[in-house]
Amino acid sequence: MRYLIFAAIGYFMGSIPFSYLVPLLFGVNITKVGSGNVGGTNVLRNMGGWLGAATMVMDGVKAFVPIIIARSVFGISMTEGMMIGFFAAVGHSYSIFLKFKGGKAVACTVGTLSALIPWYVAVFFGIWLPIVLITQFVSLGSVLALLLLSIILFFTQGMGVGLWMLAFFALALFRHRKNVRALIEGKERKTDLIAAFKKKRGRQ
Repeated sequence: MRYLIFAAIGYFMGSIPFSYLVPLLFGVNITKVGSGNVGGTNVLRNMGGWLGAATMVMDGVKAFVPIIIARSVFGISMTEGMMIGFFAAVGHSYSIFLKFKGGKAVACTVGTLSALIPWYVAVFFGIWLPIVLITQFVSLGSVLALLLLSIILFFTQGMGVGLWMLAFFALALFRHRKNVRALIEGKERKTDLIAAFKKKRGRQ
């Protein structure tokens, strides 16, 4: 019962669609813009870097807050915290408020790491950022960073945490399956992060 409650709380919190709600405040239905994906990258591409970054942070908070509360109130273990974060990522990807549509789980994964082992957030971005800056493929950076982080956590945090991180990677890989296909076919859309942060808010 304890695990079911944690999973339900994680899923419900993850379902709150900040990447949909924030653009809507500015009169933009993000599902009708760009790729149509309800995620921070689509917001960043079409409404500018700062708004995109803000929605990514809020999407990460959906996993961060329930984990912090559960650790304070229930004294949950690291693996239980990873479980809550994973179901928040599932909720973000398949939101009950968006007819089970949503983002691609990366922000919630980073939010989970921030709550439990924050120094690994630096590891994630240390892998992700150079890949994205060099290739301009956010999907490639995200998938590779999560894969490498899964391997690292197996060796540094043990099998329990490593397996949950592998589950995060598997979810993100599944959610990025169209992007992976596009990368293979040479059709994946590029994202210039520097240009995005210079861009004024608005549509492309």
